[in-house]
Amino acid sequence: MINLNGKVAFVTGAAQGIGRAIALALAEAGADGALGDVNLEKLAGVAKEVEGLGRKALVLDLDVSSLESAQAAVAKTLEAWGKIDILVNNAGITRDNLAMRLKPEDWQAVMRINLDGAYYCIRAVLPHMVRQRYGRIINISSVVAQVGNVGQANYIASKAGLIGLTKAVAAEVARRNITVNAVAPGFIATPLTENLSPELHQRMLSLIPMGRMGTDSEVAYGVCFLASEEARYITGHVLNINGGMHMQ
Repeated sequence: MINLNGKVAFVTGAAQGIGRAIALALAEAGADGALGDVNLEKLAGVAKEVEGLGRKALVLDLDVSSLESAQAAVAKTLEAWGKIDILVNNAGITRDNLAMRLKPEDWQAVMRINLDGAYYCIRAVLPHMVRQRYGRIINISSVVAQVGNVGQANYIASKAGLIGLTKAVAAEVARRNITVNAVAPGFIATPLTENLSPELHQRMLSLIPMGRMGTDSEVAYGVCFLASEEARYITGHVLNINGGMHMQ
């Protein structure tokens, strides 16, 4: 069983969906949670769930598209708990459209949150991890970064960029006992996918050899593994959690 007792995890986009599942799975494994999001009402509910599992939770008003906000959230965590062992860059948005119709502001918004946001949080937390000579950084990418998808040029570019960022930073900090990995979820059952038409839902399922969508907890357990001591010799890796939709 994965044991993260005594660890502090900083999770972005933790108010709902996969981010919430990651925060809870890390808490179940023993980690305290510094939880960042712009939706403070939902985030407070997740914090209560973390505390209900016997762990400490810190609610952070975090806009990852701002370096200053990321630095302030990291500083608040270090002031409260003295360390950050695990960083999970999960925050992300979509602004879908065909490339020829995609508005520049929608391209920029997705890049600022999905890619710049991960860089800002890494930049904010890395000096501390280097000093303590320990860290686990996990970036949440996507299967579409590997296979492509119609109408998501901005989202795919941002998630593919996360994979490149993962490999670059992994090479830079490996000798400091810091691992940097990515998780690439496939089609995951969320409130959003519940609203898909039966036809589209079936078409999506036809692309998955396992014949079903994944769950947010299955993604979260992958994150917990990469955050654990059992994964200490894994870095620069992309962990595919996609039911076989994309195989490497």
